[in-house]
Order: sequence, then structure tokens, then C-alpha cells
Amino acid sequence: MNRLPQKKHAMTRPNIIFIVADDLGYADLGCYGGRDAVFGPVSPVLDQLARGGLQFSQGYANSPVCSPTRFALATARYQYRLRGAAEEPINSKTRGTPLGARLGLPPEVPTVAALLKGAGYRTALIGKWHLGYPPLFGPLRSGYEEYFGPMSGGVDYFTHQSSSGQHDLWVGEEEHHDEGYLTDLLSQRSVDYVNRMAAGDAPFFLSLHYTAPHWPWETRDDRATAQTLASITHLAGGNVEQYRRMIHHMDEGIGWIVDALRANGQLDNTLIVFTSDNGGERFSDNWPLVGGKMDLTEGGIRVPWIAHWPARIAAGRRSRQQCMTMDWSATVLDAAGVAGDADHPLDGVSLLPVLCAENAEFARALHWRMNHRGQRALRDGDWKYLRVDGHDYLFNIADDERERANQAQAQPERLAAMRADWEAWNATMPAIPDDASVSLVCSAADMPQR
Repeated sequence: MNRLPQKKHAMTRPNIIFIVADDLGYADLGCYGGRDAVFGPVSPVLDQLARGGLQFSQGYANSPVCSPTRFALATARYQYRLRGAAEEPINSKTRGTPLGARLGLPPEVPTVAALLKGAGYRTALIGKWHLGYPPLFGPLRSGYEEYFGPMSGGVDYFTHQSSSGQHDLWVGEEEHHDEGYLTDLLSQRSVDYVNRMAAGDAPFFLSLHYTAPHWPWETRDDRATAQTLASITHLAGGNVEQYRRMIHHMDEGIGWIVDALRANGQLDNTLIVFTSDNGGERFSDNWPLVGGKMDLTEGGIRVPWIAHWPARIAAGRRSRQQCMTMDWSATVLDAAGVAGDADHPLDGVSLLPVLCAENAEFARALHWRMNHRGQRALRDGDWKYLRVDGHDYLFNIADDERERANQAQAQPERLAAMRADWEAWNATMPAIPDDASVSLVCSAADMPQR
């Protein structure tokens, strides 16, 4: 097959595709130790991107639940600075309500997309938004020129209805009805966008936010399931093989996008970043980590991070650099040569030196808090301070990734120092509002807890 020559990339800004999976577990991908499904490898495309680029083993999400992480992703700042991110997560039932009018990403807040757009990038979000509803909030009000996808936290893959039963698929700020399996629709739209951008001279920033493998548990072959579900939380359905197939559908779509980049001569100078918004849910594989979505144990916040950029990143590299979502947002700006907004200093720290050179790793303290169960956490080097339900723990993550060997009594001085560090950081953040809500999908009445 004849291939177009790769476009020259010397002294040119990269295209950037930032791909976010939804509720993907740390070990769901083959390149992170995931097991094959009955049908074969679950994630061959992502595994190949990892082999051709840089894979992080100590990367985290800014939150163990979706919309708070997405605030950090959009702004490159701790999500706690914005009221909407205090919701764990934003509930689709707030759409069109007075409360919903307060819960979103304010258009006046600088975003990565807006900063890139101001610097000459074309910008699009294809996929999940989950940062508030029009007319007050939306992707087009926060730096994106184009938008296709659902506004809420989860929708059916075929009916495109949210958990509140409302239709939730949009083009721009207009509701849009489309036939098809949502994962494929997002992938196909992304391929179309890449092809359209290849005809122009400006670099592009594509945020591709899949809803996969979030519930409901529907593969391409499960259209009939969508017609019978009483609730898309799908508590009585799903299994590991369906879940793996959903990941595989997403992986296939990413392959279509990589093929389009290659055919257009864009692949070498396109930075592709892949991650998840938080740790896995009920069918995910987080081994060897404990916990999952909604938890500040490692299984709720440690996520895959893959970076592929042949023009700058040597193939086959692995890194133990500690980082979180907002650092990657800062990295995107740095890779594009775009500064942050002086009135909204970034909390994220660029990882560009780590991407481009060996032995460039640096110390990075990471802080979290959750209204749910009064959780707090600090990762600093090998050590992690954790509080859950009023109990303080201390773990050496380098030796004990499963957080089973509590060192709190053996090292009380270290525990006290890390607790003081977390409390000093927390004092710089707005307090959690009294009316902030926690929305849990299931409880011990639905299934045994972890």
C-alpha cells in the first residue's frame, strides 16, 4: 500500500489528541497487565501505542469520580477551586434546575481549549462533557469550536438517554438525534475531524472523551438490551466479557483514528495522550490495587497514562514519574508553546521534559480530598497518607501497592508530618460547601462491597 509522506514537523506545533476513557480500571489494558478476553487481546491498538511511546506506572486521576476530574482536566488546576467540582459527581437530575444553574464550568474560567484556541489551534470536543448544561455552560462556551456528544455523566449507548431519562446527545448546543452505537459514533466523528483538519494549515486539539466502558453494559450487539432497561445504571446486568468487549470497541475506534493520522501524514507530529477519568467500577480489573471508583485508595485514582508522539517521544519507554490529570493539561499547553493565564496560575506541572528525555523525572507531591467518607490522601515519593471514615493510614506504596501494611503506628512522626502537609495544602483550597452532594450508584444492598 502506498503511504503519504509524514508532514514535516521541524519547528511546527503538534496536533494534540487527548483521549479519556470512562471508569477504566488500572489493569484493564493488556499493556498494564490485563488478561485476554475470550475473543482475544482486549486493547491491541492502545498496547501498540504504549510500545511506540511512553507508558506511566505511577500516574493518577485528579479524583476517583468523573466530573471533578474533568474540571481539573479542563483548567489544569485543582478542581476544588470551582463549586461544581464539589459535586461527587454532577447528577443529571440537576439539568434545568436552579441548582444545575450553579453547577458547571463557568465560561469566564480559562481552559486549556480556550488558551489553545487563542493561540491559533482548532479545537473540538467529541464525547462526554459532564461540566454543566446549556445555556449557562457547555463546551462551546469554554474554548471548543465544535462539540458532539452527551452533556451528562452517562447515557445509553443506543437510545442516548441519560440516567434521568432525558435524551442527551448534542451537536454544539442543539440536541441531535443519531442512530448508532455511541462508542462508534464518537470514533467516526473523530476520524472525520482528523480528516477535515488535515486539509488546513492550523494545528488541532481534539478532546476525545469516550463514555466507554461506563455502564450500561452494552456492546455493539446489545441494542435489544437498551430497549428493556428500566435504568441505565444496569445493576442487574453485565459481566466481565461484555465489559472487555466494550473496551475493545473503544480500542478499535482509536485504531481508526491512528489510521487516519497515518494516511494523512500527521501521525509523527501528533501527541496522543490516553487515560481514564478515575479508577475502575464493578467489572474492572485494578490489580494489584485495592478499591475503585469513589475511593482514594490506589484503585480509585491510579489510572493508565500513555503518551505517543514519534517526533519527540522515543518508543518503548516507561516512567515511574508521579503525576495527575492536571499535569497532563499543563503538558499539553507546554507542548503547544502556550502559556497559562496569569490570573489563574496553573496547579498542574508540565511533564514535557519527562516525555522528551530519559532521566528527567522530578519530585511531585499530589493531594486529594473527597466529601464521600471524609477521604483525604497525599502521595509524596514512596509514601502515602490516607484517611477514610476518620481512620488515618500510612503506606509505603513502593513496597505495598495494595495498601494492606499500615505503617501509622510504626512511623508516627512521618504520619504526623504528612498529615500536616495535607492540612496546610487543604487550607489553600475552598472548603467543601455544606450543600455539596454525593451520588452513589449502588450500595451494599445491591452487591457485596469491596
